[in-house]
Amino acid sequence: MSKPNFLDSLNRDGFVLIPSVLTPEQLSTLRSASAETISLARSGNWPYVRTLPKQFPPWTIEPGANPAAGGIWGVQFLMHPSLPNSSTFVKSYFSSGITDVVKELLECEDEELVMELFNILIRPDRDFELRWHRDDIPATASAEEELERLREPAWHAQWNMALYDDDSLIVVPGSHTRARTQVERNAGPFEKGLPGEIKVRMKPGDVVFYNNNILHRGAYVSTKERMTLHGSMGHVGGSRLRSRNVLQHGIGEWVEQVDFSALDEAERKRADGMRERLIKMGRESGDVGYSLEG
Repeated sequence: MSKPNFLDSLNRDGFVLIPSVLTPEQLSTLRSASAETISLARSGNWPYVRTLPKQFPPWTIEPGANPAAGGIWGVQFLMHPSLPNSSTFVKSYFSSGITDVVKELLECEDEELVMELFNILIRPDRDFELRWHRDDIPATASAEEELERLREPAWHAQWNMALYDDDSLIVVPGSHTRARTQVERNAGPFEKGLPGEIKVRMKPGDVVFYNNNILHRGAYVSTKERMTLHGSMGHVGGSRLRSRNVLQHGIGEWVEQVDFSALDEAERKRADGMRERLIKMGRESGDVGYSLEG
């Protein structure tokens, strides 16, 4: 039986769902670490959170305020050295199960990978939906502007790894290769039933890699457990084009202190190089601004 071609699926559909990438032991370990991290965040003791009802960064917290007071839907910076379970998340992010797929999708080797983001998307404190969007192309873009951006190489791979059943991600397959149709442009921001839309249904341990400029949205239910690791990994070719999407989250403030001691020798060598390339990219990029508003 031939090996699945993940790149073909990504190019055709804008996403590729890979089942059962975690062993039962890995799933249990990640669930435990995630539960502790989420508890820390909900109690107001972790400042890096995605606050309701804001969709895009920055998620600004007033000094001295409880970051989770108004409700949260995600926890940022899982590899931050101050996070108690950061070593568990570092091992997941740099695992061969992830990096091997990324290298296939980006058609590159270890020496071209760039460290990026690792967060967790969680059950919101109240029902919450994300509007239809492409991560790095504003809704105000003309058809010509959309096509210009969509024709550029992605220079990154982005994934969601479900620790519980998750069908929150809604996508329009193939929309990463074309401008929005008139129906899509005229649709309401939270419109249900766009032509061709599907829910990406994941079981625990599944991972979906997707082009972040596919037309997509999210719908999150406050009564349904959700722990979905949300990561991205870049390619050195991305330069300033990609740096805006990564560094707007604030990772540059602490990335040099991330502890790689839990990794084996080969993983640590790869991780060190990936971090060095991110830092170099940040120094060359300067003020990167924010990709989207809202």
